[in-house]
Amino acid sequence: MSQKIIYFSLWIGFIAYAFFLAPPNQPDTFELIKNLSTGQWQGINPLVIALFNIMGIWPLIYSAVVFIDGRVQKISAWPFASVSFAVGAFALLPYLALREPNKQFVGQKNAFLKLLDSRVTGVLLTVATVILVAYGLLGGDWENFVQQWHTSRFIHVMSLDFCFLSLLFPSLLGDDMARRSWINPQLFWVIALIPLFGPLIYLCVRPPLPEAGVEKIPSQQKPVAN
Repeated sequence: MSQKIIYFSLWIGFIAYAFFLAPPNQPDTFELIKNLSTGQWQGINPLVIALFNIMGIWPLIYSAVVFIDGRVQKISAWPFASVSFAVGAFALLPYLALREPNKQFVGQKNAFLKLLDSRVTGVLLTVATVILVAYGLLGGDWENFVQQWHTSRFIHVMSLDFCFLSLLFPSLLGDDMARRSWINPQLFWVIALIPLFGPLIYLCVRPPLPEAGVEKIPSQQKPVAN
C-alpha cells in the first residue's frame, strides 16, 4: 500500500510541477513539436532532436515489459503503455500504482508478445538509441540546451520525463527477471543504475520468457477384458 501511495504522490506531484512550477510555455512550442514530429529539423538543436526521439524509444522499452506484466494484472496494460507514447511517465505512473507484484507468466505468447520479447527488438532499439545519442552529443549545443531548459516548459518537462522513466524502470525489472527465473542481484543493480542503456542492454540479453503450456489430460484407459 505504501508503494502505491508513493507512485500516486509522484504522479500528482509531477503533474502539479509541470503545470504550475515549470517554466512557461513559449509561443513557438507547437511549431517546434510539429517540426520535430515531421522531421523538419533545420535550425533545431540536435540535443533537442535526440531527446525528443529518445522519448519515443522509452515507451517501446517499457512496452517490452509492461505488456507481459499486464497479462495477469486486474488492469489492462495497453491503455497506459499506449498513452505513454504521448506523455511518458505521466501515463506509466498510474499503472505502477495500480499493478500488483507479478513474478509469473501464464499461458502462451501471441505474435505481439513474441515481438516484444525478442532480443532482436532490444538490439534494434539499442542501435537506434546509440545513433540518436551520438547525433545529439556530437552536434548539440549544450549552452543553448541549458538556456531552453530554463525557459521552455516543453524542453524542461521532457527532460524531467526522461529522468522519471530512467528511475522507474527498476520497479518493473525485478518481476520481469523473476518471470524468466533469472535471479541475479548484481545484474539487477547494473541495469537499474545505468540510465537508458541499462534497460536496453537488459532487453538484448534477457532469456526468453518461458511459456506455460496446457497439460494434456491422459485419456482414461479402458479395462482389458479377461
